[in-house]
Amino acid sequence: MEITAKMVSDLRACTGAGLMDCKKALAEAQGNVEEAIEVLRKKGIATAAKKAGRNATQGIVSAYIHSNNKVGVLIEVACESDFVAKNADFQAFVKDLCMHIAAAAPVCITREEVPADIVEKEREIALAQLAEDKKPDNVKEKIVAGKIDKFLAGVALLEQPFVKDDKVTVGELLTQKIATIGEKLEIKRFSRYQIG
Repeated sequence: MEITAKMVSDLRACTGAGLMDCKKALAEAQGNVEEAIEVLRKKGIATAAKKAGRNATQGIVSAYIHSNNKVGVLIEVACESDFVAKNADFQAFVKDLCMHIAAAAPVCITREEVPADIVEKEREIALAQLAEDKKPDNVKEKIVAGKIDKFLAGVALLEQPFVKDDKVTVGELLTQKIATIGEKLEIKRFSRYQIG
């Protein structure tokens, strides 16, 4: 099948990947756009994994204040070069992260960073909810483990569904941006402020 410039352009608009990557993915998928997107996603994950060991010593600090002036976010996102830090796509990505944090109110970046006392409190709540249940203890433990897992996924930034596209998590979006931009990107830290 002939790969047209329009097909390549449309795939690039859809995925944000480079023109040559889009052309190669379409050729590999024999013109099937869905398969080409899957090829690019797999390549993006592989690219991100290769870049994981690199040092991200540049980057930006960005801020977002919600229109009601009651929620604000500060975030630091690192990259490998000053060139990327000044890149409009990178800066727009960081702004999107700020808006996501304002809307979704994550507690930390990864589930491993959730304070143990918060996890223990959630465990106690889940056990209390099951106190009257006549299920065996091993079944209750599995239910509690499932509730804790769901809780952690809800408060860890990288596991939250992205507010502008809930089909991807913030972590998946980060992986896509690493593949598109071509450098290691790392969310270093954030602070979310809210009145009341």
